[in-house]
Amino acid sequence: MTDRITVEELAELMKKLAGVTVAPEELRREDPGFDRLGVDSLGLLGIVGELENRYGTPMPPDAERSKSPRQFLDLVNSALMTGA
Repeated sequence: MTDRITVEELAELMKKLAGVTVAPEELRREDPGFDRLGVDSLGLLGIVGELENRYGTPMPPDAERSKSPRQFLDLVNSALMTGA
């Protein structure tokens, strides 16, 4: 496990916790909004909770309000690198 969440890991979490299947390549190519992908606020909250459990540290409060995967990854990875 690294100290950064990858696009592949986010895609896996989206499938597992929000029931949304998306190819990591799609997340790399463009930055679709979570709403366009079908990830609602509860799905995103589940992803945040999973990451908090996995890394043992709180995620930034804005993470669960992120509008897009890129914004989410930027917030979460920044927090992980600085130790939140």
